[in-house]
Amino acid sequence: MHHLLGAQPHHALRHLAKKLGPILYLQLGEVSTIVISSPSYAKEIMKTHDLSFANRPKFLSVEILSYNYKDIAFAPYGDYWREMRKLSVLELLSSKKVNSFQHIREQESWNLVESIAMHGSNPIDLTIKIFTMVNTITSRVSIGSKYKDQARFIALIKESVTLINGFDVSDLFPSMKTLHVITGIRKKLLRVHKDIDEILDNIIYDAQRRRSGAQGKHASEALIDVLLRLKDEDDGGQQFSLNYSNIKALIIDMFVAGTDTSSVTIEWALSELIKNPREMKKVQNEIRYALKGKERIQESDIQELKYLKLVIRETLRLHPPLPFLLPRECREACEIGGYRIPLHAKIIINVWKIGRDPDCWNDPDNFIPERFSESSYDMDKIDFGHLPFGAGRRMCPGMSLGMANVELPLAVLLYHFNWDLPNGATSKDLDMSESFGAAVTRKNHLLLVPRPHNPK
Repeated sequence: MHHLLGAQPHHALRHLAKKLGPILYLQLGEVSTIVISSPSYAKEIMKTHDLSFANRPKFLSVEILSYNYKDIAFAPYGDYWREMRKLSVLELLSSKKVNSFQHIREQESWNLVESIAMHGSNPIDLTIKIFTMVNTITSRVSIGSKYKDQARFIALIKESVTLINGFDVSDLFPSMKTLHVITGIRKKLLRVHKDIDEILDNIIYDAQRRRSGAQGKHASEALIDVLLRLKDEDDGGQQFSLNYSNIKALIIDMFVAGTDTSSVTIEWALSELIKNPREMKKVQNEIRYALKGKERIQESDIQELKYLKLVIRETLRLHPPLPFLLPRECREACEIGGYRIPLHAKIIINVWKIGRDPDCWNDPDNFIPERFSESSYDMDKIDFGHLPFGAGRRMCPGMSLGMANVELPLAVLLYHFNWDLPNGATSKDLDMSESFGAAVTRKNHLLLVPRPHNPK
């Protein structure tokens, strides 16, 4: 879409919505595309007519890289998707399971503190530091340990995301079956898939060998161990049995959904706090008062940090990691706001624009965490105005894991350090420009000077 609407399509579609209205019809090749840009229309799509829009459109890139739609995010709506989502909610992403990884988040957050402290008062690239930490957490949670091809695997995952998010003319003209050959995209996708598959084969082999030497079941077993255990326990009574393709597709989902989204949220939160010193002081005072000199923050401390949670919610409003929710497809023709939506139309929901809707939010482009406080929060007014994880049947099932990967690391960075811009720059000098991709990142890396804070 960015090839059609410029470098910032979420901005371009916001501008179009202001001129033409909050529901737009675009004819992209053979594909009817509906763009939703208001809370009321989003509610109709994801609540009133949720079942009619519960499907995902098909893309060649997703078909190849997800083992023919064996994942959760892009699996077609139906029995298979329901079984996989149930498995993820009950076995992979339950509150109990997310809590079992608390020690990993605490260890890696402390490793980040020590890594930053080693730099002294020199500027550091927090973009790289935060991404590395979140990637390590995701690896340990999903696979159980670091692995030989970790850097190559992450590079391939990033390439996969770029290919899925990129423009492929064959997706716009699905009736022209040879286009993907002419463009060369299929060959590239198969090459990336083959490389990822080989690494996942080795990861599964190592996990099976590790499991064979383990005694009993452990509450903190990695997600791949859970999937392999469920595969081994399958007695054939399930409608869909887990196989290695399912497992690989689900592990890819964890990396695609769990790394960039969490790291960019932490980075944008720090950026907004640097840009807004009053809010920075307020959240740091809250954290430091609540912890009363503790050497290390534990996840149990986070529950007391009310303003920190408001900061994160406001960050997600202004900077949802995915400016467009994963696209939906109309599986039953219906009417939305008096407009007839054709069968198989592709639905794009611009949550970036919805989060800045002036009919829903006062001062929508300003960073005001207090707007989410109980005394200010008007649920009736902003219903479906805050959708960083989507809503309805296709809502992201990993919300609790994603929030856990953001809250503790951000609290740690704010507790242990004060932050300055390099070379005497002030908060007004911080460039907040965006770079559009699968996630909306900062255009320029976040370079800050750490000033260690002694909690005692």
